[in-house]
Amino acid sequence: MSRVYVCSCFGITEQQVKQHAQDGACTPRQIASACKAGTDCGSCVRRIQAILGRGACPRRELADQGKPVLTELAETLQGARVAQVGEIAA
Repeated sequence: MSRVYVCSCFGITEQQVKQHAQDGACTPRQIASACKAGTDCGSCVRRIQAILGRGACPRRELADQGKPVLTELAETLQGARVAQVGEIAA
């Protein structure tokens, strides 16, 4: 099986980008956060966009339906207590 490199700067393959997309990365910026692809010379960003455009994105599907995209994060933050600066140092 031959490897198709998407990002030659960091040696990221098309399969790796697809795996990150399956894991929930829906944008080139999220792919960059996951594996650094697209953060050096930037020439692979359009290719990453093309790969992401081919597959389903759970977050995009929720947004298209008008549903909250970051529900889990919002629920987590609702239950969180913000610490005061003095508490962190203690």
